[in-house]
Amino acid sequence: MILVTGANGNLGSATLAALRARGIAATGGSRMPGEGMRRLDFDDPTSLDLAGVSTLVLISAGYAEDDQVVGRHAAILDAAVRDGVRHVVYTSLTTAGDHLGFALAHRATERLVRASGLPWTILRNGLYAELFGGLLMWAGNGVASAFGEGALAAVAREDLADAAALVAADPAGHGGRVHDLVGTPITAGQVADRLGVPHRTVGLGEYRRQLLEETPGLLSFQPPMLVSIATAVRHGFLAGTTPDLTNLLGRPARDPLAAAVAAASATRPATTAR
Repeated sequence: MILVTGANGNLGSATLAALRARGIAATGGSRMPGEGMRRLDFDDPTSLDLAGVSTLVLISAGYAEDDQVVGRHAAILDAAVRDGVRHVVYTSLTTAGDHLGFALAHRATERLVRASGLPWTILRNGLYAELFGGLLMWAGNGVASAFGEGALAAVAREDLADAAALVAADPAGHGGRVHDLVGTPITAGQVADRLGVPHRTVGLGEYRRQLLEETPGLLSFQPPMLVSIATAVRHGFLAGTTPDLTNLLGRPARDPLAAAVAAASATRPATTAR
């Protein structure tokens, strides 16, 4: 049986749905499990029961500081070894993302995966097109960002879910492999053009100030992570492409620009809607 962690999250739920759409026996694990899921709380080792799981799709539990994230991943990998899991598929971060503020937890987890002794596959996922669009800030009748004219090789989240499902369905065919799953470069200006509004670039210092002073609800580790995305895109470090995604999917990737536009449109204030 295949088990997908983080099954209530966006990527985890989409991966589970992609597996089930293929008629593949799979279940989900979550701290707050839905019907038919297992309770898996990475902060509670007693809940980490992987008995009967043949393939573990480990969706990164990245919503925390690095030490907590790596500790969570270490705990679930220890449980996988103990309970006889036969293959681990880990959703990591694109190789080009080494400049990002959340890369360390991914690379440290990759080391743990390789050292576990379990057969493994690492999916180095590019940044979501939905995230890129969602980070554009509505200002007046236009959008602003700190991305400048830089491009991001963005990926529609659903494509990454399909890729994870394909690998989990045939893990032996991907054993010991690292897939760098990035998409087509898009810019904030292109998103704005599709929305029919102007795009204005703000400086990184102003962006940091807005995150710290004008964005309620962010946790302390999030502003530097978001600024790291902005500066990496702005300075051209996340625009490179590889054929890994389309080769794995066996089809063209979904249009990341359309996904980014939809995400940006969803945050549009009612007063600016046309």
